[in-house]
Amino acid sequence: QVQLVESGGGEVQTGGSLRLACTVSGNSFNHYVMGWIRQTPRKERQFVAAIKWNSGGTYYAESMNERFTISRDYATNTVYLEMDRLNPQDTAVYYCAADKDGFLGKNAVYDYWGQGTQVTVSS
Repeated sequence: QVQLVESGGGEVQTGGSLRLACTVSGNSFNHYVMGWIRQTPRKERQFVAAIKWNSGGTYYAESMNERFTISRDYATNTVYLEMDRLNPQDTAVYYCAADKDGFLGKNAVYDYWGQGTQVTVSS
């Protein structure tokens, strides 16, 4: 069992940047994959990026790696999502999630979820 708490959301203008953080706690998660998934105002769920906790290997949805960067910090048990050149289509609730089976890919099944953080990009 792990707990995930997101932070860093807010409102930003088109072209701006935000860094989301996800603090991870609980049982050993060294082999987990941590992902960021967003839900748009139309309730569409979109995979954004994922990172393998132990190796740091990453996987991005197509075109996401051009503006988004996922990383993790061992010392603070935090997963980050750096988002640059934001546009209104990036407006969504961003969720941090954990896959205990450690599958790094778009179709991973996430077992644990945070409460989400709202990102709003105004034009």
